[in-house]
Amino acid sequence: PDLEHSRINRRLAEELERRGNVTVHRLYEAYPDEKIDIASEQALLLAHDRIVLQFPFFWYSSPSLLKKWMDEVFEFGWAHGPGGVKLNGKELIIAISSGGSPSMYQAGGFHNYSYSELLRPFQQTANLTGMVYRSPFVIGRIREVSDEQLEKYAAKYADYVEGAKAVSGTTSA
Repeated sequence: PDLEHSRINRRLAEELERRGNVTVHRLYEAYPDEKIDIASEQALLLAHDRIVLQFPFFWYSSPSLLKKWMDEVFEFGWAHGPGGVKLNGKELIIAISSGGSPSMYQAGGFHNYSYSELLRPFQQTANLTGMVYRSPFVIGRIREVSDEQLEKYAAKYADYVEGAKAVSGTTSA
C-alpha cells in the first residue's frame, strides 16, 4: 500500500511515530524489490514485545508483501514447529482500514462475515506461533472519515497499541 496516499494508514502511523515509543517499520519502503532480509526482520521482532500489522483491508486479506513477509520471516523452526518458540508470549494486533461499514461485515450483511471472522487466519497464526492475539483495531467507512474524526481515531489507535488489553470482539474506531 502506498502510505503516502493512504490518508488513514499514514495518519495512524504518524501518530505512533509522534509518540516516540513505537517502532514503525514500513515494508514497502524497506523492500521495494520485495527481497526480504529475513535475519534482520527476525531480529526486529525479537526486540519487541508487541507486533502490530497495520494495513488496508482489500479483498479480505493483507497486501501481498505482508503475506510474503509472514511466509518468509515466520520460519519453521524459528516461529513454529520443533524449536520454533521465538515469538512465544509476544502480542499480535491486526489494525485495518476498510471502505465498508461495520454493518456490512456481519452475518447477513453485504460481506456475510465479521471482521473478526475474516481475520481468523491472523488469529491462528498467533496461536501457531505462541503469540497472544489481541482484538483487531478497525476503522471502517474510510471515505467518510473527517479530519476531526481521524485525529480522534489516531489517538485511540495509539492508546490501544501502547496499552493493548485483551478484549473480545473487534476494537473499532
